[in-house]
Amino acid sequence: MKRLYLLVIAFLSFLPAFSQSDLQQAEDLYRQGKFSAALSAYETILKNYPNDPFVYYNIGNCYFKMGSKGLAAANYYRAFKLAPRDGDIRHNLTLALESGGERFVPAGMPLVLHKAFFYLSDTELKGCVFALFWVASLLIFWCLIRKKWNHLATLACLLLLISGGWLYARVRLAQDVLAVVAAPVAEIRSGPGTNFPASASAAQGHLVTILDEKDSWYEVVVNSQGIKGWIEKDTVEKV
Repeated sequence: MKRLYLLVIAFLSFLPAFSQSDLQQAEDLYRQGKFSAALSAYETILKNYPNDPFVYYNIGNCYFKMGSKGLAAANYYRAFKLAPRDGDIRHNLTLALESGGERFVPAGMPLVLHKAFFYLSDTELKGCVFALFWVASLLIFWCLIRKKWNHLATLACLLLLISGGWLYARVRLAQDVLAVVAAPVAEIRSGPGTNFPASASAAQGHLVTILDEKDSWYEVVVNSQGIKGWIEKDTVEKV
């Protein structure tokens, strides 16, 4: 039994070194300018670490170097959702979108307000609301037992109200299914098929909101232009 225990410990201690070796190989390929090979290496790592924002960030870097600004923006956006406070992720996402004529921070919104709204990730914000709910509940229960209201209970309830409203706004925003135009140019048609006339086009890197889908088509709104129409699914990448 002791020997088996030692073998398990040895195996577990080998796993981080193995993953670190994979990461080092991917980084070496990127530094050597072998962006396609580095991309394949990072995508292999992503299968084992699907919630690592910096793997998405590095995949975005590979696509950006390869000239696929739309796919780069999509992966930067995925990284941003997981690590919204990271300055490099925000900078590269902004750069990738701007290269396609798109804005990351909506027009008229102060940058500081945008950063504050996305200061916490969805997981962090949900955890914060959950913790405040229990703190407020315990303080209210304690006040009821003592038959005397406590200022800490007021503060906890106020913070719960603010964080709950913040979470509600984020949930409402997350209901919009976003995608990035990945093709050099995507034609926007009046209906779901090539037999419908193209009324406009969207360049690579533009953000669209998906409204509906039918067969191999999405009904979308191009966020920066307000244009509504149908676009082929393989020309965009969901984020």
